[in-house]
Amino acid sequence: MFDADQYQLLDFGGGRKLERFGAYLLDRYSPPAEDARKSNAAAWKDLHARYERTQGDEGRWKPAGVLPATWTISHGECVFELQATPFGHLGVFPEQAANWDWIAKQIARASRPLRVLNLFAYTGGSTLATAASGAEVVHVDSAKNTVAWARRNAELSGLAEKPIRWIAEDAKRFAERELRRGNRYDAVILDPPSYGHGPKGETWKITRDLHSLLTTCAALTEGQRAFMLLTCHSPGFEPPEVEAMLADAVFGTCQAGATAQPLTVGCVDGRQLPSGVVARWPR
Repeated sequence: MFDADQYQLLDFGGGRKLERFGAYLLDRYSPPAEDARKSNAAAWKDLHARYERTQGDEGRWKPAGVLPATWTISHGECVFELQATPFGHLGVFPEQAANWDWIAKQIARASRPLRVLNLFAYTGGSTLATAASGAEVVHVDSAKNTVAWARRNAELSGLAEKPIRWIAEDAKRFAERELRRGNRYDAVILDPPSYGHGPKGETWKITRDLHSLLTTCAALTEGQRAFMLLTCHSPGFEPPEVEAMLADAVFGTCQAGATAQPLTVGCVDGRQLPSGVVARWPR
């Protein structure tokens, strides 16, 4: 988890969440908080900025110009560059911190060097956790600017010289090509979006494409699999379904191998804000 001076969820409710990223207190849109009630009204009065949706997935930060162009927070030895994007994202998803800790434990438990494939890798949280723990990692994301952001995070973290291969490509296409090439991995990490587009016009739809991608990942790790990690943030993907999908794709049965649970962010008042689902193997 994050140290308290790096990140905290201070309150949530009414479709909003109040978070502190380093020195900055931010109010952001949060659909999972729609039915919750805020517990500390006074805490919301000292905001630095509030993100508001304007159309579609885009919006604006108010007041403008308060936040710096970039700033950083850290998790262990991993350092993340943050930016206030038009989509309300900052460059890090705090709920993933528990997964980074789990990845480090799996690598530490392995009796051999591991080669890890990180698909839909975004700004590289899992890539940094993997590299910092001593494993080789192939980082794949379809957006060149996001891959460049992840590389800056590696540099900030002192991990630029670690064995990280940076790939700007469609995740599904890359995994299928790796299988045809005969390349193999010891572990796969996936954090797929609901919908997406590759750099050459490829389309991704999680309800249509996830199972086939998991089957490809199972083949890429067959005979040498150390761990697999899948996170989902799409409506309709609950722990039983995600667990069954991972188990069926990897082991050929829904009754073996994987475990899934809600992915949450802990609030300072003890409540948990839902943030998707995580499925892991081994249990």
